Amino acid sequence: MRRPCVVAGRHTLMRALRRSSRHGALCALLLAVLAGCTGDAAERTANAASASALTTVALAAPPAPPTAADFAGAESCQSCHAAEYATWKRSTHGTAGGVPGRPTNDVRVIAPFNGVPIRFRDAVVIPRQANGRFSFLVQREGEPDTTFSVDGVIGGGHMNGGGTQGFVTAWPDGTKRFLPFDWSRSNGVWFCHTGTRTERGWQPITPTMRLADCGDWPPSRVLGDDARFSNCQSCHGSGITVAFDSAARRWRTDIRSLAVDCESCHGPAATHVRRMRAGSVSADIGLAAIGALNKDRSLATCMGCHALKTRLAPGYAPGASLEAYYTTYLSQLGDKPFTPDGRTRTFAYQDGHFASDCYRNGGMTCASCHDPHSQGYRTADGQPIPGRFDDRQCTSCHGSKASDVPAHTKHPAASTGSQCVSCHMPYEQQHELGRAIRYQRSDHSIAIPRPGLDASLGLVGACQGCHQNLSVAALDAQVTRWWGTLKPHESAVAGVLAARSATSIESATPLLLHPTSRNTMAQVAGLAEWIERFARSDQQGGSASLDAPLRALADAPDRDVQALALASLHLARGGAPGVRRFLEQRLQPVRGDDRSALRRRWAVILGGIGDAARAAGQPQRAIESYVAALEVAPQEPQLLLNLGLARAAQGDLAGAVAAYRQSLQRDPRPYMAEVNLGNALDQQGDTTGAVAAYRRAITADPTGALPYLNLGTHYLRDDQAARARPFLEQALARDPGLATGHFQLALVLLKVGDLTGAARAVARSLAIDTTNADARQLSDALREARRPQ
Repeated sequence: MRRPCVVAGRHTLMRALRRSSRHGALCALLLAVLAGCTGDAAERTANAASASALTTVALAAPPAPPTAADFAGAESCQSCHAAEYATWKRSTHGTAGGVPGRPTNDVRVIAPFNGVPIRFRDAVVIPRQANGRFSFLVQREGEPDTTFSVDGVIGGGHMNGGGTQGFVTAWPDGTKRFLPFDWSRSNGVWFCHTGTRTERGWQPITPTMRLADCGDWPPSRVLGDDARFSNCQSCHGSGITVAFDSAARRWRTDIRSLAVDCESCHGPAATHVRRMRAGSVSADIGLAAIGALNKDRSLATCMGCHALKTRLAPGYAPGASLEAYYTTYLSQLGDKPFTPDGRTRTFAYQDGHFASDCYRNGGMTCASCHDPHSQGYRTADGQPIPGRFDDRQCTSCHGSKASDVPAHTKHPAASTGSQCVSCHMPYEQQHELGRAIRYQRSDHSIAIPRPGLDASLGLVGACQGCHQNLSVAALDAQVTRWWGTLKPHESAVAGVLAARSATSIESATPLLLHPTSRNTMAQVAGLAEWIERFARSDQQGGSASLDAPLRALADAPDRDVQALALASLHLARGGAPGVRRFLEQRLQPVRGDDRSALRRRWAVILGGIGDAARAAGQPQRAIESYVAALEVAPQEPQLLLNLGLARAAQGDLAGAVAAYRQSLQRDPRPYMAEVNLGNALDQQGDTTGAVAAYRRAITADPTGALPYLNLGTHYLRDDQAARARPFLEQALARDPGLATGHFQLALVLLKVGDLTGAARAVARSLAIDTTNADARQLSDALREARRPQ
């Protein structure tokens, strides 16, 4: 759940569209009219989330975030804070990115734009520069050359564990999109991310790799945070927003800077600048003093970018409450990016900080070790130190360890193994990215080395990372000889580790649910495991003994823990009268808190369970989860839309249509609801209604490809090739990655007798999707037909 879930997008729809006529005359979206779908089903869907809703009150919007006018820009800080500004300007934040060619921009491009070709199996990409501008020329056989300008540089290869640099280009729809050609400073190679295609992580680009093996080809990931797109949540710069401009009928991307500037941390400074320039002597300087924040608010300043986040509401800007718009702990749902003790299992940032003893039982913040202006290292009392391997960043708190370092480390004092961070903050390759491109990050959970446990969790660990020639058993034995019995894990961590072998809810519950623990990250891990593995609606009449720990966790200090406990109780036991009364009571406003922040998390959890179930082909569990989510967040358009998708997957088309129509009544941006409504109406045989829905989707957002694709499909199926062609071409102009669109265009061209054009179109389809047997069959037939007799 670490990325915001949206409705069925390109790849889901593509799978539905790939089915085609076995005789090759036409490729159509084969929409069967399913029997048994009556108006009763529509009524059930319409009423499912209202007849027994826990609340009828709509979610309140979070407090309004700062606007662009509230920000003054980093240059406004320079005149008063010259030393800090100069330090920041040279830092990794100050040089995090920029726009090449701007006279005021000093972005450093480290990738070699020297004209040396980057060779794929089916393409040649030439990185070029001229007059301070950079671009990639993409050449493919049988295709016109395409030039992508570099309109933004992301990163400078700064990171010691493996630094990279990426590039964005302006897209015709108004978005700024990441190009798939990245540079690794550590490896000295061009690489791309194959995660959504071949699932091999980051891979060097070689002549054996297809261009479409790169997950960002054609470019689809945008700068800015909008659920319509794959995105990086506005972290790669400052003041980055992407929004649909309803007047211009296109997207608008605004970027204050591709560096991480002063106001990204300090918040909006326009009021402060005005007051200081006016000579104000008020105690209210118009800006929060970051150094005076408590540890949690201090961490939130950094974790807005340095943590995985699940979006709760759109519109966040620095200076707003991070927890009103995002949650960090709930990213543990879904693919479980962390181990039970808080270390990175797949991919994460510095989230492990939340699991460290230094944070939980001490006052450690990011600024305890990192200078916020220079990003250099320092002691806990702010004294600069040369680098990350200087033990004083630890011994400034743990003074007793400094008196006899070898007695603690069991390594010679001057050796690498005797450095605090070598054992307690080792570099670990981000597993989701593979091992071909170096991208190691230091473990911020500050864990005790445990070779056996590390290996069982799939981690290399500190000991194995240095002593690769020794077995895990040998390392474990050495640790025992040196230190004896190691400090036990905190109870919640130990429970989640033990629950890996639990098979029943009765045995798992006491291991996973720890109401008295002070380890919030471990509590969330246990609750996430419980709700995903064990919470089922058939427990409604089960043992009430399951209720007690969940009720207790609903009183936890952390709102994410509260929401997880309530969502778990809701999903597993929400039908029991006593439980239902308890849930209703928890939704009542308390001392000015209208519970919207809690309810939003609660609904996101249940909606995420529904998304996972739908993706796993379990539509009934998805429906139960969405209906439960709508009981706490009534009439939320995204939940209604996803409920419609689950109903459609179950074969309840009337119920799906009803849910889509409800979503449309409440969605100010109805594009995807109209597309999916059109699909459902088409499956019901209402082609007139389907065409009308697709056309409304185009009116709502003319930059989207799917309604054009579906209209082209409709006319192609209706044997109107001439009418189908412009819609398919429009779809592919908007999203050239639609393999099915290229395939269907090939069939249109075949029908009108253009064999050359049909062969080119089917080749484009196969360049993206090699698994389409019908496209392969058509390609072979076209090759045979065009062969000289």
